[in-house]
Amino acid sequence: MDIKSLILAKLSEQKQLKTADIVKLTGFSRAYISRFFKELRNSGEIIMLGKANQAVYVLANKKSLEQGKRTILKFSEEFNNKDLSEEMVLERVKDMTGIFLDLPSNVANLFEYSFLEMVNNAIEHSKSKKILTIVKRNANFISFIVDDEGVGIFNNIKEKFKLENNLQAIQQLLKGKQTTDPARHTGQGIFFTSKMADSFLIESSGKEIQFINSGGVDDVFITNSKKNIGTSVFFVLSLKSKRTNQEVFGKYTDKDTFEFSKTKILVKLSEVNKNLLSRSEARRIMMGLASFREIVLDFKDVEAIGQSFGDEIFRVWQNSHPDKNITWQNANENVSMMIGLAL
Repeated sequence: MDIKSLILAKLSEQKQLKTADIVKLTGFSRAYISRFFKELRNSGEIIMLGKANQAVYVLANKKSLEQGKRTILKFSEEFNNKDLSEEMVLERVKDMTGIFLDLPSNVANLFEYSFLEMVNNAIEHSKSKKILTIVKRNANFISFIVDDEGVGIFNNIKEKFKLENNLQAIQQLLKGKQTTDPARHTGQGIFFTSKMADSFLIESSGKEIQFINSGGVDDVFITNSKKNIGTSVFFVLSLKSKRTNQEVFGKYTDKDTFEFSKTKILVKLSEVNKNLLSRSEARRIMMGLASFREIVLDFKDVEAIGQSFGDEIFRVWQNSHPDKNITWQNANENVSMMIGLAL
């Protein structure tokens, strides 16, 4: 029996095959049949998509390859973090699946930017030997997970900036432009990724922070997590999203120079019993913000601030940085009164 001819004939009929299909037809062992698939791959007559027992084979032509890819909408692979690049990982996903076929261009651009940034963070900051990437697409959403077993993003920030706890590290992270490796990174990746997603989650060091930008919700939630080793990020985006890269960047960059010049601070992350009282708390909130021209302080869910807290930000810090524009939103009447006293 000419096994290779049988494989090629079946591929001409049904467009894709698994090794198990030919095993069932012939009664030969999987190991024996696999030899012929390998020979056809080596000769360039067929292409393998997927891995191990889930692999499928298609004829080595553009039409068959695209048809085969369309049936593969999940990618999962663990990479050795040695000489690895984020572009290499993305190309692997595109080569092995149909996840990116016919995506709306705005969705593809948002997703690729975010995926590349998060894989790069894991490669260069985690110090993890292995990085797991999972990418999925269904009828409604496209998503990815990047998981490592490294130092943990919140722990890393806490140590680099000499902060007291992981909540302070989260606050620092949310500002944008806050990087533990300023020689090689701008610190913008997580900030912009969190704005591009419908849902974006970071889990590390016993804490979980989730950003929601869909269904009329624009908020950040922090909860405890069981993950204490490494970092996991989870990104979800609707295939029907109308958001664009240009729109997201435009909200926070200078329209003429494209410089990342604006940030919004969720003040509630620094709360102690829903009250912000001290100058030291104010200084911590403003740490690193001198690199922005526009600073928006969001006082949502903050019940009260102390006079010294308001004075430190709106008089002392502002007088030291007269070229910076501080505005605020969602302040109740108690908070507004204290801000007014400092102006």
